[in-house]
Amino acid sequence: MDQTQLELGFWPFVIFTVIKMLAIFTLYMVGVAYTTLAERKISGWIQDRHGPNRVGPWGLFQVLADGVKNIMKEESMPGGVNKPLFILAPAIAFIPALIAWAVIPFAAPMPTAWGRVDMVVADLPIGFLYTIGIASLGVYGIVIAGWSSNNKYALLGGLRASAQMVSYEITMGMALLCVLLVSGNVSLTEIIAQQQGSTWNAIILSVAGFLFLVSAFAETNRVPFDMPEAESELIAGYHSEYSAMKFSMFPISEYANMVTTSAMFVTLFLGGWDIPFTDWDSTGPYSVAKAAATFGMFAFKTIFFVFFYIWVRWTLPRFRYDQLMSLGWQVMLPIALVYLVLISGAIVVMDMAGLGRGATFGYAMGGLNLVCVLLLFLVLDRGRLVSPASTRLSPEEIERLRGRAPMRATLAPEEIR
Repeated sequence: MDQTQLELGFWPFVIFTVIKMLAIFTLYMVGVAYTTLAERKISGWIQDRHGPNRVGPWGLFQVLADGVKNIMKEESMPGGVNKPLFILAPAIAFIPALIAWAVIPFAAPMPTAWGRVDMVVADLPIGFLYTIGIASLGVYGIVIAGWSSNNKYALLGGLRASAQMVSYEITMGMALLCVLLVSGNVSLTEIIAQQQGSTWNAIILSVAGFLFLVSAFAETNRVPFDMPEAESELIAGYHSEYSAMKFSMFPISEYANMVTTSAMFVTLFLGGWDIPFTDWDSTGPYSVAKAAATFGMFAFKTIFFVFFYIWVRWTLPRFRYDQLMSLGWQVMLPIALVYLVLISGAIVVMDMAGLGRGATFGYAMGGLNLVCVLLLFLVLDRGRLVSPASTRLSPEEIERLRGRAPMRATLAPEEIR
């Protein structure tokens, strides 16, 4: 029996937990549904065209129309499939993203007549480990879908997904270990409290945040890491043989994972529901106004990173598969290992010097982090990421080729050699 249950009593604790479960499930499902609409509207804005705008005001009912269409469509069952696993795979892909929300704090505690109610469904003392373990289960749904479909393209998509997720999960875990070392706790509530009392981890652990963000793109199969469903190579990848609502469960699980990883990034690196530049939300007695304001701040941060996912999809091209795997094993993993050693060494030195997790600790870690960022992106990068238009040609050779371009434009095709 935890402290919150002792304060509330058994039945108030159970009732408030059920209310939080229903509220989070409803908001989560509605948010995921409208994320699909946001994808289409934002892509239209980026491509200078209209998105869905016919069904309801500003196209807001397009989500309902799509849902009804998918439910009413006829289900197909290709020959040779493993029927039980074929039906079960979409649910296995979606459920882990949903239940990972159980331990993410989404607002400041709210006082009630029965006692304080924490704005988290289950405030587990090992919440961080829970989210990492649950999130890694989603790959099973994709692999099972690819294998049970009895289709070579679906199987290739499932194999790609499993290799990709396993490769980048290691880097993600190494990056998040830095967060645990700084906070000294595996409870997400305590990680948020540590950032409130010191500095957001995005400022003192920017490299870890960058590694987590890139790994999150690979974990959710989003562009530029959407190799498991590369349409030009694998038709539709692991869901090639699915139709109707079973097919829709895979895009829904992808958007659900987007929302979940965005919430995790906000919790671990951006202070969670903490409102920046003020101590109003973290000091003094809790109130309904503080709970509402912090929930709004948490939602704003999460929506921003969902927008970032969509923005990247409609901006960057897809990697080749060998580039994706090389990036994970030859670049991301070594950087994560070296950074973990540096951070752990710095924390040991500061602990020996008697520096607590306060302002001085934040300044010291921020200085070290600034050196690491400059070293990584300006020295080691050498124009590969910060300035992607790099080449092995010398400047003289580039100018010579540029000088030939106008001349070639004036020649007839048969004159070009």
